[in-house]
Amino acid sequence: MVTLGGDGTVNEVVNGLMAAEPPTFRTGQTSAERLPALATVPGGSTNVFARALGLPREWPDGTSMILEGLRLGRSRTIGLGRADDRYFTFCAGFGLDAAVIRRVEQARKRGRVSTPALYFRSTASQYFVGSDRRHPPITLERPGEAPATELATAIIQNTAPWTYLGDREINPNPEASFDLGLDVLAIRQLKVASTARTVTQFFSRQPDPHGKQVLRLHDLAEFTLLSGRPLPFQLDGDYLGEREKIRFTSIPAALRVIC
Repeated sequence: MVTLGGDGTVNEVVNGLMAAEPPTFRTGQTSAERLPALATVPGGSTNVFARALGLPREWPDGTSMILEGLRLGRSRTIGLGRADDRYFTFCAGFGLDAAVIRRVEQARKRGRVSTPALYFRSTASQYFVGSDRRHPPITLERPGEAPATELATAIIQNTAPWTYLGDREINPNPEASFDLGLDVLAIRQLKVASTARTVTQFFSRQPDPHGKQVLRLHDLAEFTLLSGRPLPFQLDGDYLGEREKIRFTSIPAALRVIC
């Protein structure tokens, strides 16, 4: 299976593949062993998934690398994340980042071009005008652990980086990996000084986001996010509406990819 497009296209194809065949527990095979391999030719504006696999940013170079991989039989098996009944390849968001994506998508519908400047303006506008920063509504629950309450926003990663700004990686959860469970970074309160410090840490060459307002969890098999009010929700950079509860699950050895 070959895709040509951005991360949204990849997400749709992956969800189609994963729904193509129900799990066959009797054979002991993983979905990666049962399903066709995926080759992703980068054709979007950012191409986070393709670049996280080590593919070049531009589609001619990406195509050449994929053809070489096919000729040599080169592939790898990766895990996926699942939010309720929908799969994602590299990230999900609940709260601020999803609200920013909603603003960007609205601007693109009005004819604006997706640029780093558009994301920056949308982030600033959402943070200062569009967010209720005084009442963090999110609770994170996971089996066998006390719930983490009063969280303002959450970023979930299935790999690193989270996204790119041009050629620069942005890494809230730098230890996230296709070969492990899900990583979470949540911010407790969106205070100006602490939020600015945390975001600056994302851009570090050796990122290690930390602080009193930061909650980081690594290699989780499952957890649930609940909110006292509807919050924006995104998967792989596409806005999917508002939710009050989302159950996240790590799906190991889910997909074989050519790279």
